[in-house]
Amino acid sequence: QVHLVESGGGLVQAGGSLRLSCAASGGAFSTFAMGWFRQAPGKEREFVAAISPNGGRTYYANSVKGRFSISRDNAKNTVYLQMNGLEPVDTAVYYCAATYSSDMNYFSIVTYNYNHWGQGTQVTVSS
Repeated sequence: QVHLVESGGGLVQAGGSLRLSCAASGGAFSTFAMGWFRQAPGKEREFVAAISPNGGRTYYANSVKGRFSISRDNAKNTVYLQMNGLEPVDTAVYYCAATYSSDMNYFSIVTYNYNHWGQGTQVTVSS
């Protein structure tokens, strides 16, 4: 059973930065495509960023492009989300997600392609 644990959330002022981490256990991390999603109160869960199993391909939502960066360390079974230039609209619970892929260049931007999810970490950006 794959287990994902997010950390690094918190309260930050607008313009600030946070680095989220997602530690994985229980599976072959280097074969998982990973994604970050977020959900604000009263809204649907939305895609933020994705990375392929080998880290060679990344993809971002337009709303975060140029401000957020996804990366992974397969030796540490961890995926990261560096968030710079945070804005109040970025306030949400952030979730990491994983799905197995035999294609080392695969990634997905839709929730239903991921079958493992973390419990989420709260990010609050004050104005």
